[in-house]
Amino acid sequence: MKKQQVGIIGMAVMGKNLALNISDHGFSIAIYNRTYEVSVTVAQENPGRDLYVAKTIKEFIESLELPRRMIIMVKAGQPVDDMISQLTPFLDQGDLIIDAGNSYYKDTIRREKELKQLSFRFMGTGVSGGEEGARHGPAIMPGGSIDSYNLIKDVLVAISAVAEGEPCTAYMGPDGAGHYVKMVHNGIEYADMQLISEAYHILKHIGGFSNAQLAATFTTWNQGVLDSYLIQITAEIFSEKDDLSEGDLIDMIKDTAGQKGTGIWTSKESMDLGVDASIITAAVNARFISAYDTERKAASRVLVGVDTEVLTTDKGIFAEQVKNALYASKIASYAQGFSLLEAAAVVNGWQLDYQSIAKIFRGGCIIRAKFLNRIAAAYQKDPTLKNLLLDPYFTQTLAEIQKDWRSVISSAVLNGIPVSAFSSALSYYDSYRSEKLPTNLVQAQRDYFGAHTYKRTDREGSYHHLFSGVAHE
Repeated sequence: MKKQQVGIIGMAVMGKNLALNISDHGFSIAIYNRTYEVSVTVAQENPGRDLYVAKTIKEFIESLELPRRMIIMVKAGQPVDDMISQLTPFLDQGDLIIDAGNSYYKDTIRREKELKQLSFRFMGTGVSGGEEGARHGPAIMPGGSIDSYNLIKDVLVAISAVAEGEPCTAYMGPDGAGHYVKMVHNGIEYADMQLISEAYHILKHIGGFSNAQLAATFTTWNQGVLDSYLIQITAEIFSEKDDLSEGDLIDMIKDTAGQKGTGIWTSKESMDLGVDASIITAAVNARFISAYDTERKAASRVLVGVDTEVLTTDKGIFAEQVKNALYASKIASYAQGFSLLEAAAVVNGWQLDYQSIAKIFRGGCIIRAKFLNRIAAAYQKDPTLKNLLLDPYFTQTLAEIQKDWRSVISSAVLNGIPVSAFSSALSYYDSYRSEKLPTNLVQAQRDYFGAHTYKRTDREGSYHHLFSGVAHE
């Protein structure tokens, strides 16, 4: 029997689309799904392809050429471990298993270590772009041994998105590096979406913009520095008519948002590493509080706020101010995300290429945006850049637009419009640029009540002060 070049396990939408994408680029495919009929349907819907449908795991593995290259597209967590345990009894030394789901990077580190002891290869690979990306070209972030990567590189390069002539994939680093980069991508995605939603809230309730005006505004924004996939689809959403009633779809959608956990992972990871990712955390918290819709409705009748008034008669000027505030906040958000990557690289011993990561994010993925070219250029110029805010382009840009940034946030606060992500972004900027912060008082408080000691400005070492208000034996 002829052996197939690549195997895909899991024929849900992402797995099916990835398999078809790989097939489009001339690779022969073997597919397996726990429910056999699902795989059969995929084959029947796509006649004429070099696609082998396996009924069992053993048949699937035996259909692949050596060394085998198998991509797992199943739900993250225990299902991945369960699938690996089903595969290993039939594998040969050097076979490669690739987990292309949204797995937690520490699980990826563990799995690679365990499989290496059995003489098998394992990679954790981030794939971003949703259904459309999987089908026509995602951003791909592979992590694992370089030997494993070289075994599958031809496939990944062929199927990835292309931005400005370059494939949106590159080797990230060993063990969990690929899934870590994907996790941070998702965290930035959370922040991007929340910032855009806050801009919408401000324009609608302070600027008095109609949905048609919002659509036109976002369409214009997408032709400038904010050019991105999320701004594009936002403009399209505002133009969408409801198919179940009269009016616009956006007005019929409940203000509650779900999540799959990767934003929470990013927020927790930032706290573990001591990195400020407050904008991402604000975005996660915004989704949390959105779920309390019943409580919020009750609280709205009890808790006193302010009456929002339309404060501007010139919508063009106000839209420009909000655009600048959004761009400034977006810059701060990406600065936090890349700072988290830098901290993780130190702790995990990874040699992450930040220019390469920025270039990968330019196409296929959800956060693809024009200004990622600026980030790539910043790291090309200075690969050891400590913070994106210190790159001359971003430093100058923020200096020029920060007046609008502050004005928009002030207007939102005075009108009772919640802008947790916008305000977190500005607070991060102001904290990072402050030579002096009030944490000297925090040091004093900790030393006062717990004798935790403090450090001085005029000499080295740690000191404890016997405060006059404390009873001393």
